[in-house]
Amino acid sequence: MSKKFLLAIFMSALLTGAGLAFAKPAVLAGEKQKPKAAREEKEEKEEAGEQGEEEESAEQQAKLASQAKITKEQAQEIALQRASGTVESGELEREHGKLVYSFDIRNSKGTIDEVQVSAITGKIVRVEHETKAQEEAEKRQEEKKGKH
Repeated sequence: MSKKFLLAIFMSALLTGAGLAFAKPAVLAGEKQKPKAAREEKEEKEEAGEQGEEEESAEQQAKLASQAKITKEQAQEIALQRASGTVESGELEREHGKLVYSFDIRNSKGTIDEVQVSAITGKIVRVEHETKAQEEAEKRQEEKKGKH
């Protein structure tokens, strides 16, 4: 064989090997790469950070609300019949596998009664009285969650 032919084969093998050496591992392993649009969407979500979490929370709340059989207002009336006072906060949540409206009601003593009303049946699920110390501990926990 001629020297030029052998040189051509050698160069081809060398270039092919170099090309494979610098190829991405995912390509070599036969894995599919994510389309550019999917990568960009993921990056945008990461950049959105807290905003994305808020949207997710709003979506979760909407999903939970669609499952509820009574309104928040109806549940609040039921809670106030059980514990009189001023409602400081109320939310729809799933707790211990049950869909409940949870209300923090400040009573005449200045402490909080947490009343949970089933969002399905409208019945009182749980009532818990919080002492001042428990209330402060809960506030600190919520502040920590807000920072992260």
